Amino acid sequence: MSFLAANRSYESWMRTQCEVVEDDLDRKHERMKESSFLFLRATFFRWPYFLKHAAADVLKMPAPLAVGDAHVENFGTWRDAEVRLVWGINDHDDASYIPYGSDLLRLAVSVRLASFGLANIDAATAILEGYEHGLKYPGPTILDENERWMRKYVAVTDDERDDFWDGITKCPDADPPKEARSALLGSLPASARVERFARRRKGGGSLGRPRFIVIAGWQGGQIVREAKALIPSGWEWATGNPGRPSRFEEIAKASTRSPDPFLGVRNGFIVRRLSPDARKIERSPEFDRKLDSKLLRAMGSEVGSIHAYSSEIAEAIVDDLKGRDGSWLHAAAKALIALVEADYQEWKDSEKS
Repeated sequence: MSFLAANRSYESWMRTQCEVVEDDLDRKHERMKESSFLFLRATFFRWPYFLKHAAADVLKMPAPLAVGDAHVENFGTWRDAEVRLVWGINDHDDASYIPYGSDLLRLAVSVRLASFGLANIDAATAILEGYEHGLKYPGPTILDENERWMRKYVAVTDDERDDFWDGITKCPDADPPKEARSALLGSLPASARVERFARRRKGGGSLGRPRFIVIAGWQGGQIVREAKALIPSGWEWATGNPGRPSRFEEIAKASTRSPDPFLGVRNGFIVRRLSPDARKIERSPEFDRKLDSKLLRAMGSEVGSIHAYSSEIAEAIVDDLKGRDGSWLHAAAKALIALVEADYQEWKDSEKS
């Protein structure tokens, strides 16, 4: 199936799962033209097709509970129940039981498409080294203790704090449906005073899904909560199982992690706390300059730690890795790039006609 046909089919299905915001979907289409990296981010539903046609061996690998939409921008920070600053994967919308190599390959492909100043083979090696470490020693990345080195990658500047609050201020007022309104109100402290509800446009692959925020006054300042419509993983749609339930909460609260106590699902919406230090870390020229093998090893380790939650499968993963040449990730990512770029070109050409 061509990408255009697949995209139409996926978006038609998405409209049966939530009340699609068509303006946001149009914005998603525009972003998909900007770069192959943004195209990859926006089209996880197409990923199983790429694996089938360019890396079919991956589909035979052991399948733990996996991230699904793994890429270099799917990492961020949050505060855990002890108010410790934690770093890791912070978007779990497409979680499912997926062959372990898929997450690694998607991460490696995203590095290639972003054109960081790092050799592709070195990037793949770092991801794989980190992954094996995370499988063996699973656990969260706590930035107040042993992983203080990472603070330079995630520190929030005053300008970024200003940008965050400026972005919240600019979100247009909205009247959320009762399910979203109830979910948002239920996530606030009892004494919080609601100031307004608004609509928020954010994300890559999730653009088009309803996303609302509530801004409230509490204890001398403002607090913000977000509610985003949850739909089944794009992996399930692509592999013919669209009726399977979401694995969002299972992976977000896995025992190998230190979860965000504000993150959960209410009334069919993903609810989370928003603040300058509870955020997705997006690419910027400064981020691109800082990205190195050490950070990629940490990303690979986070993926390995998540996969280790499926403990009975983790042992099979270790055995499978032992039977593979160390260059398999680099070689498979190189093969997948061609298909991603072909779909990207098809999309750009269609928009010109």
